[in-house]
Amino acid sequence: MTSLLSGPPAVVAAGVDVFSDALRAQGAAVTDVEWRPPTIGSAEDLTQLALDPRRAAANRAAVERVLAAGSVLTDVLPARDVLGLPDRTLLHSGPPLTWETASGPMRGALMGACLYEGWAETPEDAEALLASGGIALDPCHHHRAVGPMAGVTSPSMWMWCLTDPTDGRQAFSNLNEGLGKVLRMGAYGPEVVERLHWMTRTLGPVLQAAVRSRSADPLDVKAVLAQMLQMGDEGHNRNRAGSLMTLRDLSPAIVEVDAPSSDIAAVLRFIGGNEHFFLNLGMPTAKLAMDAARDVPGSTLVTVLARNGTEFGVQTAGTGDRWFTAPANTPVGLFLGDYGPEDANPDIGDSAIMETYGVGGFCMAAAPAIVRFVGGTVPDALATTERMYQITMTENPAMQVPVLGFRGAPTGIDVVSVARTGWLPQINTGMAGRVAGTGQVGAGLVQPPAACFEQAVAALAEESRTALA
Repeated sequence: MTSLLSGPPAVVAAGVDVFSDALRAQGAAVTDVEWRPPTIGSAEDLTQLALDPRRAAANRAAVERVLAAGSVLTDVLPARDVLGLPDRTLLHSGPPLTWETASGPMRGALMGACLYEGWAETPEDAEALLASGGIALDPCHHHRAVGPMAGVTSPSMWMWCLTDPTDGRQAFSNLNEGLGKVLRMGAYGPEVVERLHWMTRTLGPVLQAAVRSRSADPLDVKAVLAQMLQMGDEGHNRNRAGSLMTLRDLSPAIVEVDAPSSDIAAVLRFIGGNEHFFLNLGMPTAKLAMDAARDVPGSTLVTVLARNGTEFGVQTAGTGDRWFTAPANTPVGLFLGDYGPEDANPDIGDSAIMETYGVGGFCMAAAPAIVRFVGGTVPDALATTERMYQITMTENPAMQVPVLGFRGAPTGIDVVSVARTGWLPQINTGMAGRVAGTGQVGAGLVQPPAACFEQAVAALAEESRTALA
């Protein structure tokens, strides 16, 4: 039998000719192929951005703002008070949408909010009201707010109020309902609405009194997020340690609130039984950091990744409030009970602000146990974090990954790096049922559509040409 190693070496070369010529000179049989790594966006636009003399300084300024931002818990207030949210107005996750374009879980959450507010008596009445245009819809991001999954926020819902102590900016999020059949997952049954009423009557006022009593020593939410990564959380789908630390820090103030002991006990039970309680504090913390980088001319840093169940939306530091959207992908992962892929809705939620900040799916290496919830393996989690370093601008020294030698989390998604490598940001997420009223059906992994970044590359390049003309 002829040995596979007999004769001159055979080489397939993809690259500059100097390597092929050198190999041929050594007697190798060389086959040249025309191949380049896949890219996102046109070569002309990428060249324009690469040669923009503003880009390096602009990105450095933007990412330094992200790293410098802090987050402390300063108040808890109804949305109508803190956001000035008028009656018959609902906020939602992701980029702008209409009732006609809303997915099943988004419609279910909007209907549930109408029932909760008393704007409708039945689900049918709520659907008719929304279809008639009687309710104004606007993204949470347009109000310095974020909401997980459907993100639906109505005037009576209580909001976490977080402040960046470096400059006084604020960001907001509603309170987390827990898991299962909840409004944010598109459920709107009587148990969902009653839970929301309890949160309005009891949870919000108790938390407000407790938080205000700590005004001289407010909860440092950024510090809790940093500690979570040392304790097996990644800050998006796993918030177990963060929720327990928050309960630990707020409990002394909660038990001193002047309220019936039954209410205090109910609040403590609710927080203690809700492993995702911290998520709605972590999200506005990330929002504060990313908003600090808004409106930096020449910067290609991503400031928002958000989904509304129909479309995925991206914003960048160099293009301000402009959205770049494309149809949202459907997560792939593990399902609850008898649910399967056909039951899952396309990607939904503002919670990808965690990945925008560099945690969540970017820090899966810090939480290998997360793979049991979203699918994959521990090596997958490590490889994902390593890959995210290739599309980000820096490492966040405040958010360290223990298994990687306490390396800082990959932070500051660079549109140009995403376009050059073809590697898209990795997000881990819950999955809402496609049919309104279903609730959560699983959890998994998802990426943005490449088209969002193609649009961002084109817009940033056009801004560059205009500014440098």
